[in-house]
Amino acid sequence: MIHETTEIDIDYGRLGIRHSGAKATITTYIKEMYPDYQNKFKRPLVIICPGGGYEHHSPREGEAVALKMLDFGYNAVVLRYSLMPDEFPCALYEAAYTVDYVRKNAEKWDVDADKIIIAGFSAGGHVAASLATMYDQPELKDFLENGLQCTPDEVRPNGLMLGYSVLTSGDKAHRKSFERLLGERYDELVSSVSLEKRVSPSTPKTFLWHTFTDGSVPVENSLLFAEALRNAGVPFELHIFPSGNHGLGLGTKETDTKDGTHFQPEVYAWTELFKTWVENNI
Repeated sequence: MIHETTEIDIDYGRLGIRHSGAKATITTYIKEMYPDYQNKFKRPLVIICPGGGYEHHSPREGEAVALKMLDFGYNAVVLRYSLMPDEFPCALYEAAYTVDYVRKNAEKWDVDADKIIIAGFSAGGHVAASLATMYDQPELKDFLENGLQCTPDEVRPNGLMLGYSVLTSGDKAHRKSFERLLGERYDELVSSVSLEKRVSPSTPKTFLWHTFTDGSVPVENSLLFAEALRNAGVPFELHIFPSGNHGLGLGTKETDTKDGTHFQPEVYAWTELFKTWVENNI
């Protein structure tokens, strides 16, 4: 397995963006081929954005999910994006950088460049869905042209997976996530990062799951985004589980917390449902 961590190299100063200097990173989980013993083939790749309210990266939503993707025969990378005090659009740029980085390495890694899915949990879902809805929008235009020197299509993911994600900045928002993301520009930008408003017919096919009893990020986040996808004619699959706290990860003991409040084994079904969705839609 190719398992290494690479720092994301973006000159935020040249782009006119304040940044603390803390490096975002990409950690790879890439299965190696054995050409002496097998015919080569290409795998899907899942880019995983852990949650953490734009304050930290949840350790339970990174490697454990990546290893599950490996179990499915997919490759994976974990994106640990910029956090507060670094503000929007730092994490959006890093998500675009990661898709471009994966596509540039697709041949070397035996990745199918047409089967790249970006996945996010909680605030990481906001990162993932920001790229999926803004890849061809003004927020990324300068960075793509003068930073990555690529086209919007080259950073467009082929699929989007959202687990109990922060999506709306409206009445059902996880307000702290948006305050940390936007900082001093909160009043100026808060409406523009309400992602159900940014869905368009070019948004990638989407898989969403949430729990009805999520007490941190209300289920309406997924419902509003799904409604916007429906209105835009974008195919999606949505699963609402009746019980479970926020931040379940896989829902198993592997991603439980010390107090046992993140063990909800029935939601583990999302992984198999996601696998079926990828095989049928991506």
